[in-house]
Amino acid sequence: MSVNTVSNTVVKGAGLGLRRSLLKNLAEEIPSEIDFFEVAPENWITVGGRMGRQLRQIRETKPIICHGLSLSLGGSAPLDNELIWSIKKFLNDLEVPLYSEHLSYTTDDAQLYDLLPLPFTAEAIKHVAARIRQVQDMLERRIAVENVSYYLVPTADMTEVEFVNAVLEEADCDLLLDVNNVYVNSENHNYDPVEYLRSLKPKHISYLHVAGHFVEPDGVIVDTHGADVINPVWKLLSEAYELFGNLPTLLERDFNLPELADLIEELTHIKGKQSHWQKVHGQTAA
Repeated sequence: MSVNTVSNTVVKGAGLGLRRSLLKNLAEEIPSEIDFFEVAPENWITVGGRMGRQLRQIRETKPIICHGLSLSLGGSAPLDNELIWSIKKFLNDLEVPLYSEHLSYTTDDAQLYDLLPLPFTAEAIKHVAARIRQVQDMLERRIAVENVSYYLVPTADMTEVEFVNAVLEEADCDLLLDVNNVYVNSENHNYDPVEYLRSLKPKHISYLHVAGHFVEPDGVIVDTHGADVINPVWKLLSEAYELFGNLPTLLERDFNLPELADLIEELTHIKGKQSHWQKVHGQTAA
């Protein structure tokens, strides 16, 4: 399949986060269970040589979408225009159909290497929405923002989901709905995750994330992307399909990477839920 064959294709099915440690296995054969890959552009923009060629070979066979790490959309420092231009070139060169970032901030005087929560206030809505619009203008495309896990809230004049909905409307952007983050936050902050999902507007949602997490001895749940997806998150994913349709879904696994066969098993679980939704609703994949 040529690059042009998958150009501008809206992704479908179940995808996997592409990690460099997977490249050797994927070079031999890309399992049919993987419908698309997701990469962080910051980790690949300057990569050439063998790994750069491998990335482009994968792109010739499967769509690649991008999930950014470093724009610090909610930060107070000016946006990094040089980084945005580099991301734009990367997205265009690989003909990436979807690009997302985190609804958080990651910089102060320097890169903090963490996703820090924004206050749930009207002022924060206006601030982050303006920066999202600026990024969209520079990239000349809509982007999606991801609901993030958080452990403390600086200030809250509204609920998390009210804040997220208001940002989406003000910025006129899309949502990458991270189902695991909804579960983590619902447990840590004592709210109903299904009611959270029901409060979202389907028109904004572009695709879904699922992942594993870690439970601390004191009961606090930490979003690590370093474990298998647990049953309550699988159930919440089914709820998301019922509410929003058969959306493409990405399995995140960043740490404690198991064998590729184990990741495929989780992808098969996603695809099974998607197939069940199709049979029940008599529709094809989104």
